[in-house]
Amino acid sequence: MAQEKLAHDILILDLTEIETPPADFFVIVTVDSEAQIKAVTDSIEHTLKSMGFGYPNHEGKGTSTWVILDYFDVVVHVMLASAREFYKLERLWGDAKAYTLSPSGTPRATKLTPRRASAV
Repeated sequence: MAQEKLAHDILILDLTEIETPPADFFVIVTVDSEAQIKAVTDSIEHTLKSMGFGYPNHEGKGTSTWVILDYFDVVVHVMLASAREFYKLERLWGDAKAYTLSPSGTPRATKLTPRRASAV
């Protein structure tokens, strides 16, 4: 879906072992333009709808550098590189199990760097 629309740096975070996670999985996808955000989110929605998932709740659609598609257990974040670098969701959820996707779509385990607690 996202790879077919030239999205890159796709990361899947398994949050199931995190205390009180907001979802079971986060999928974080980087794109290079706002037009590509629309193409990727439309592709994801179309594919998952055809698989029976219905329509997600969403935030940021049409006017943003970051769109969230919330399928309840799975939340997809489609972000411009600048937004992804600024928010660093990978570090925020650095204790999660993480997987990258190969060009063929095969998941590979990867290691994240957890965010350090700031000194008080």
